[in-house]
Amino acid sequence: MTRQWFGTDGVRGTVGDSIIHPEWILRLGWAAGHVLTAGATTARAKVIIGKDTRLSGYMLESALEAGLAAAGVDVLLVGPLPTPAIAYLTRTLRADAGIVISASHNPFPDNGIKFFSADGYKLPDHLEEEIESWIARPMTLPSPEKLGKARRVEDAAGRYVEFCKTTFPAGEDLRGLRLVLDCAHGANYKVAPMVFGELGASLHLIGAEPNGININDQVGSTAPEALRAEVLRQEADVGIAFDGDGDRLILVDHGGHFVDGDEILLLLAREMQARGGLAGVVGTVMSNLALEQALHELNLPFVRAPVGDRYVLEVMRREGYPLGGESSGHIITPANSTGDGILAALGVLAIMRRRGVSLAELRRGYRPFPQVLTSLRLRGGKALLAQPLAQGFISSAEQRLSGCGRLLVRPSGTEPLLRIMVEARDAALAAMVADELKSALTHLARQIDPAQASL
Repeated sequence: MTRQWFGTDGVRGTVGDSIIHPEWILRLGWAAGHVLTAGATTARAKVIIGKDTRLSGYMLESALEAGLAAAGVDVLLVGPLPTPAIAYLTRTLRADAGIVISASHNPFPDNGIKFFSADGYKLPDHLEEEIESWIARPMTLPSPEKLGKARRVEDAAGRYVEFCKTTFPAGEDLRGLRLVLDCAHGANYKVAPMVFGELGASLHLIGAEPNGININDQVGSTAPEALRAEVLRQEADVGIAFDGDGDRLILVDHGGHFVDGDEILLLLAREMQARGGLAGVVGTVMSNLALEQALHELNLPFVRAPVGDRYVLEVMRREGYPLGGESSGHIITPANSTGDGILAALGVLAIMRRRGVSLAELRRGYRPFPQVLTSLRLRGGKALLAQPLAQGFISSAEQRLSGCGRLLVRPSGTEPLLRIMVEARDAALAAMVADELKSALTHLARQIDPAQASL
């Protein structure tokens, strides 16, 4: 069965469209309530709902709450918290499922819904397909006494903060470190300063004043230039930028150099191997070739998964590898079941403390291949890629990179975009191939559908 609404990470879209609309979200909550609590062992099933800081979250939260109650499910509301906190709380509060209302790194007008099973893992495809099948059914209600109810979990943020701190080495702290935290005006605006501050770091905050509409607006991991400028201005030791829902990060060293998810993976892998061994590492098809080569030099197996941290986790569990992640900054360690920006940052800071070195010294020697990322905003990316002409353009581009680089063209699972990644030893070649391929695919898309003339 092909999923109609679920993408790489739940459902996502512009608020007010056919699915990110209170009427449809109510039905989604009702459908998910039936599917995700089918195996509930208690008399009354319960589901946790968290959200990021988007204004539309209030509306969607109410719709989900109503839908779940209509399915006879009790609701635990935790308010704005990062996505990994919902995964953690779903497990520790013994809930039957967790739901996050967020569009992650997407701009403010978007929002979305993603789900966690009772064990804190993203849902497999077959459960998403089952939820979709329930959405089309007539919405029936249980008898009035079996309807669900809602309550707020007042200490949810404190629970997660304490959990994060337990992952930092006992006896170590962050005293003397000057950190700049960029919370993207998102879900980490409260808990991230608490975690790093309580561990002793001196903090300077940006992107920590959400107003409901400024999430990811020129701040956060997708716009790290603001963090870089502030690290240099404050003469800080490290900068940490999260995305809107806190499940990814980008670091900046004291010299203003960016450290992406690939390099964070390498730093953690080296340390884990040195401190007791590491079976292997999972990346994605987007992971830089330099990461693969560096892990090979460490005699560490490396497996590529499709884009999306839930697919990374699936491969990690299949292979028995405890570490995985994406170049975008989703990092999964033994302590978490989904990408967690705070835990990944704490992992790198712990290595710095143990070794007594700066981040710049720690990362010395890594040289990623020049990589060009670009995209087309269009409808029907999969259909375009199925065209023989499109396949020919891609084949020609791959031939130009033969032996000296990689090419990946894929539809986004979270936005109406066709993403193009070109990687080569020579930066000029990568840029040229990316520009030419984007131009050719844009022209073809306009020929097929003149309505996309704005590409």
